[in-house]
Amino acid sequence: MLKFILRRIMMMIPQLLILSILVFALAKAMPGDALTGQLAQSPKMDANTLMEMREKLGLNDPVHIQYVRWVKNLLHGDLGLSYIHQQPVTDLLSGRLANTLLLSACVLLLTYLIAIPLGLVSGRWQDSWADKLIVGYSYVSFATPLFIFALVMLFVFGFKLGWFPTGGSVDIQVEKGTLDYYINKFYHLLLPALSGALIGTVGIIQYLRSEIIDTKVKDFVKTARAKGIPESKIYSHHILRNSFLPIAAFLGYEITGLIGGSIFLESIYSYPGLGQLFLQSIMQRDYSVVTALVMISGLATLIGTLLSDIILSAVDPRIRIE
Repeated sequence: MLKFILRRIMMMIPQLLILSILVFALAKAMPGDALTGQLAQSPKMDANTLMEMREKLGLNDPVHIQYVRWVKNLLHGDLGLSYIHQQPVTDLLSGRLANTLLLSACVLLLTYLIAIPLGLVSGRWQDSWADKLIVGYSYVSFATPLFIFALVMLFVFGFKLGWFPTGGSVDIQVEKGTLDYYINKFYHLLLPALSGALIGTVGIIQYLRSEIIDTKVKDFVKTARAKGIPESKIYSHHILRNSFLPIAAFLGYEITGLIGGSIFLESIYSYPGLGQLFLQSIMQRDYSVVTALVMISGLATLIGTLLSDIILSAVDPRIRIE
């Protein structure tokens, strides 16, 4: 297992290198440069001052020199300077990273808490009225875009019923570090987390249902029934153990998918996280922030893939990834 993990980590190095080249090339291909956003906010800035700032920042250097300098800064933990917010990108991201991680963790937890029981019921009692309701719910979830569902949830439960806050991560007047602060933060978090979870359950439900249906007709299950083993024990020791295998492997990819989904959730619910910052940075052409966030997203994707392989090989001892 250790040898496999080390080899997979070594494989991530050239992947990260290719990703950095693509991210830097796409950033350079976008219209304008790092000072375009500042120019839009300060239209009175004269051309000479603008040229001096470009020269000072090295924006007139050849592309390969700019890339090497950017990579060196990345390796030293320097993500650059946000020209819109006028602060280091590292400081800007650190203030929002905790919110995004908290939202993603809650979405992931709620997704599995909802999807696994529904998948178990749907697979075990196939073609029952409960199975038909769960399959119908899965089809509706699959056909509904996340941003549409989140807007409906916000309108109904936020504006119409007033059960949840319509924006932010915590009320301003609440003192930080107190019990009321954490309760209030959870209160703001619940609606966007539920919105993401209710839409994200469809894949897990369908995977688990299909695996249970396929597994319960296999020969080793029939043999267990022929031996007189109770049905509950057959499901817990034979069917479920094998059915959870793809779900465990799916966990790593779920983690990476949450980053993309958080962009819509954070924008719709005005939740101050990395997703909301990403859209704002694109609109304001704050390319140092955009490239940093894309690199973080790519790194998270690679880590999620690694986690999926590790979990898959750990859950089933028959699998040996060499």
